[in-house]
Amino acid sequence: MQRDFSQIKDQHFDVLICGGGIYGAWTAYDAGLRGLKVAVVDQGDWACATSSASSKLIHGGLRYLESLDFKLVHKTLAERQMLLKTAPHRVWPLRFGVPVYKDSRLGSFRLNIGLSLYDFLAGSVPKDQHYRRYTGTDFVERFPCLDSTGLKAGYTYFDAQTDDARFVLELIDGAQAIGTVCLNYCKVTNFIENNGQLCGAEIKDQVTGETAKVYAAQLVNTTGQWSAGLQNKHPSARLSKGIHLILPKILETEALLLTAKTDGRVFFIIPWYGLTLLGTTDRDYDGDIDHLTIEAEEVNYLLSEANRILKTVKWTEQDIIGCYAGLRVLKPSVNISPSRISRDWELITSQNGLLSSIGGKLTSAREDAASIVDTLCKNLGVNESCKTCGKSFPWLPAGDYQQWADTTLKKAVALGIDTESAHWLLRRHGNRVSGVFELIKQDTELAERIPLLILSKMTRAELQRLAGIAAKTLDWDDEKMNKERELCSGAIKSADLSTSN
Repeated sequence: MQRDFSQIKDQHFDVLICGGGIYGAWTAYDAGLRGLKVAVVDQGDWACATSSASSKLIHGGLRYLESLDFKLVHKTLAERQMLLKTAPHRVWPLRFGVPVYKDSRLGSFRLNIGLSLYDFLAGSVPKDQHYRRYTGTDFVERFPCLDSTGLKAGYTYFDAQTDDARFVLELIDGAQAIGTVCLNYCKVTNFIENNGQLCGAEIKDQVTGETAKVYAAQLVNTTGQWSAGLQNKHPSARLSKGIHLILPKILETEALLLTAKTDGRVFFIIPWYGLTLLGTTDRDYDGDIDHLTIEAEEVNYLLSEANRILKTVKWTEQDIIGCYAGLRVLKPSVNISPSRISRDWELITSQNGLLSSIGGKLTSAREDAASIVDTLCKNLGVNESCKTCGKSFPWLPAGDYQQWADTTLKKAVALGIDTESAHWLLRRHGNRVSGVFELIKQDTELAERIPLLILSKMTRAELQRLAGIAAKTLDWDDEKMNKERELCSGAIKSADLSTSN
């Protein structure tokens, strides 16, 4: 992807989008497809905050049925089905197992009703996507990691999985390909107003320190946890913090939905890049939104709740390979726990004309962004309808996807890439994986490093080696290489529990 600050300097756009997470990316892509002149900026990297700190799921949200949020579940299930068709490289099926123990908060009766309703709200879906019921004996055979003591029955239901950060990056790349100006590491330092209405913003390039004034007929705030700052502290959102732990592999192709004993919350154990993703927590947050830390109490909560029902392994802090934290932006509510607040979305218009996106979910972001662009088009007098509904993703290979995947996997293995890494490379890069193959043909040692990049923890020596490769490719001098290496090292340390407890 190209990054050229001169493309935005003193320019006039139809729309300036502040924030390059999932909502900013979808809005930029949709608006560009409708023919609007668009720029999108982010103060950090694309998807650097909440949009890369999710549970990596494209799902209807089974737990939202408990709060009778049928509209949201129906909406997200419809989006799930669309994404499975328009982006099979980016969104793939994932079944979840739900054990029923003697003391489970959710018993068989409630699960039968809930899962039947979940399938009903999904509409006309293939039979293999319907939920299934198992005896306790059969269920533990399917999930041998579970403790069978008191296990009465079990269920599996259908949902889907993604790589959230790559999801955003693909949309940004798609937007740039159709003429949208996309600049990361560019911070909005001030808004420009004319007669009390927004008409632009002052932008600072975080890389070079250069500044620019950018003018736009419409400005959109999709900055997530930073939304209040851009709205002059308007109390339009509530923040909830969630953490995830990355642990050794215990599951193959199916995940688990579990209920915490201590507080009744739902959490997941999910297979992820050959490892395990455990999460999430859900607690109100009023701390520093720029620097999230992971507390020992949060880690212990997840480990103890998981260990309570696991038989084949008892995880400790020493087993943790990595961790991350993110903030959910929720609608303001009082006397309600964060877990009970609706994840639905709304668009707020400030007095100065700023459009701010509040709340929402990774799964439903496309439809919500379409509503944002509908509003933009109305305000601009443009008569163009949504172009993203049913549209294939930018990196989707042409033709039959499964046939392409089978053929491309064989090519990867022939180049010396191990099968598991090759599988994930296809997921991460889609039709762009051919570019990775060309690099490997030029330097066969790159094939040996693929497992490190995707599945392994990185040591300082390995980081130094990678920095050297990047410096050679990007023509960095020693000062630049060392600076980038230390930035990366800091990011790695931030995911190390020894520095955050």
